[in-house]
Amino acid sequence: MTTTTGIRLAMTAAVYRHFGAPDVVRLEQLPIPAPGPGDVLIRVHASTVSVADHRARSRDIPAGLGPLAAVGLGVFRPSRRILGMDAAGVVEAVGAGVTRFAPGDRVIAMTGGAFGGHAEYVRVPEDGAIARAPEKMSFEEAVTLVFGGVTAHGFFRNVTIGSGTTVLVNGASGAVGTAAVQLAKELGADVTAVTSGANAELVTSLGADRVIDYTKQDFAASGPSFDVIVECVGNAPFDRVSAAINPGGALLLIIADLRGMLRSRGQSRRSGKLVTFDVGKPAAEDLAYLVSLADAGRFRAVIDRSYDLSDIVEAHRYVDTGRKRGNVVLRVAAVRDEQ
Repeated sequence: MTTTTGIRLAMTAAVYRHFGAPDVVRLEQLPIPAPGPGDVLIRVHASTVSVADHRARSRDIPAGLGPLAAVGLGVFRPSRRILGMDAAGVVEAVGAGVTRFAPGDRVIAMTGGAFGGHAEYVRVPEDGAIARAPEKMSFEEAVTLVFGGVTAHGFFRNVTIGSGTTVLVNGASGAVGTAAVQLAKELGADVTAVTSGANAELVTSLGADRVIDYTKQDFAASGPSFDVIVECVGNAPFDRVSAAINPGGALLLIIADLRGMLRSRGQSRRSGKLVTFDVGKPAAEDLAYLVSLADAGRFRAVIDRSYDLSDIVEAHRYVDTGRKRGNVVLRVAAVRDEQ
């Protein structure tokens, strides 16, 4: 919707007003958010539909975390009606006091629990997780750095990874897994990827030194141990994989239920092995690091499928299958071009 002077008053957004299956998501016209002091308004070109979006929409929450999730997501109805934890686009406007960005800048941002990326415009604080986009990537490629890359990088801050460190990534073909493989390899690690045989070629191309096909072998039952295990699936709690972690090693719980979270500190203390679900707070510095790797050709965008915003329901249906490889990208700018 625009005025007679050509000023846009409304934006198209993917909105869900009830929890449930993919078809609860609908396109609606909403007011464009106005940037307040310290805010950056991004005209979104691309976002991703992530596992986090699936969990928020469907209330498919790890065991025991339902009450905690309700605080952020809403009890009976969604409290944040526009999903999307990341965005890539162009700065449309800035609020008072903003000095790091100006209209026209190409940026990427992680909105995190505030969501909002599945819309034509999103407002983020200048001091949040926002950085200039990679010069050598399209918006569709650039947005894939955000959710998986920031998550993997945040967990890796809990450990020291260097030349010869052995790292196993359980669930290596997802958004976080593909990022973890690349970032661990960048740090000099020897990387083992756990995935299906169909994804072996993908994770090997990203730098994995070896692949374990989980349909044929249980990495926790026998075989070598590792300095760091990155758990991206939710089926490798400490009790199951402790013997596969070297003395002084670590288990990074990308996915954990309430029981695993509550027991992690005691398990760390008793075993001498770090067990943590702490990803930290995403920051601009994290994105800038990922951008530097991308511009240097050392971090690759992994895109499974791309959908227009008008096909948001189909995008959610595909993510719900649990079979996506890397990222499912949402092309937001295409809706604007059609209007």
